[in-house]
Amino acid sequence: MPSIPPPLLIRDYRAFWAARFFATIAGMMMVIVIGWQVYDIARQTMSRDEAALLLGLIGLAQFLPLFCLALVVGVIADRMDRRHIARSAVALELACAGALAWFAHAGAVPMAALFTVAALLGVGRAFQGPSMAALAPNLVPRELLPQAIALNSISWQSGAVLGPPLGAFLYAVSPLAAYGAATICFGITLVCLLIIRPVPRPAPATLSPWRSLVEGVAYVRHNKVLLGAISLDLFAVLLGGATAMLPVYARDVLHVGVEGLGPLRAAPSAGAVLVAVFLASRPLKRHVGPVMFASVAVFGLATMVFGLSTSYPLSLAALFVLGAADAVSVFVRGSLIQLHTADDMRGRVSSVSGLFISASNELGEMESGLAARTLGAVPSVVAGGIGAVIVTLLWAWRFPQLRTADRFDDQKPG
Repeated sequence: MPSIPPPLLIRDYRAFWAARFFATIAGMMMVIVIGWQVYDIARQTMSRDEAALLLGLIGLAQFLPLFCLALVVGVIADRMDRRHIARSAVALELACAGALAWFAHAGAVPMAALFTVAALLGVGRAFQGPSMAALAPNLVPRELLPQAIALNSISWQSGAVLGPPLGAFLYAVSPLAAYGAATICFGITLVCLLIIRPVPRPAPATLSPWRSLVEGVAYVRHNKVLLGAISLDLFAVLLGGATAMLPVYARDVLHVGVEGLGPLRAAPSAGAVLVAVFLASRPLKRHVGPVMFASVAVFGLATMVFGLSTSYPLSLAALFVLGAADAVSVFVRGSLIQLHTADDMRGRVSSVSGLFISASNELGEMESGLAARTLGAVPSVVAGGIGAVIVTLLWAWRFPQLRTADRFDDQKPG
């Protein structure tokens, strides 16, 4: 009988894991339903490629608050109780889901409400991401951190597997059912965060908030391992992200409708869960740098296959491989960042990392929308996959310290 992973034997970490799980389910439900509604409404009056641009603008609406707030939030996460920051962020997301549920109950969800909520969700994520990332290392001993990071990935990816098909199924029943379920999941998340007990905090900072912010950026810029790991994800996913175009593929390329969109959105996370479960039981110990670069290259190749596919099963398989490859990269990058960062800098470094990740995801959606409007949806996805492979080769050459990284244990906080 499999033994329980040691981090899950810790009460507060279990609550954190559950909070991350339910927050992901709720967040993924919101993403898929908002994206589908925006595209479906736009297609009533626009062409496929014109409507795809609105999907990009939804990504931009989420990115702008993240861009404006992410680094400041990192400073806050190193000065205030990280539990309180995460709780406040989830409360805002709960209010957003509740607002859309109210609109759906009233009979119609206006396009303006969808864009407003997307922006407010960006504000919530800007605060939630760095605070929760900085909180996790305080809940487990240092020697359990790589395993806890793998379990964090399982909680996120499991929620990302369940959220999209659940959201699509409930939306097919009614928009109210989808937004109502997301509201409930955010409520459970808030309860889980409320039961986490006080955690150790760094000594009070003596620097001004602005100086602390500058130091966080400088800390990453001067550490080649951190800079290479964080920026590789930024540019690879910025170019290679195909998920923004999934409503286009579901409606107009594969012709599977909203019911088929859910499995498409869940397929990358299903691949990631399989990898995360494996890494949680058998954590990667050697050749961590080369493995990360190889996984990003596979991510780009799988994106190209998906972009060219007109077969629903092949598209699902390509997205599954894409997610599995990305999970390996996320595990290596997350472990390097946490183990290579001093605790009193984790909030700021997590905020820098969160900003890069958000840029790669939400700004990547904007890039995908613009590219689809210019080149067409299919060529834009294929070109993005090619770009991700090129970025991998360039970064392997530019950051030899990262390319040759062998063991996590070799990386000490700077």
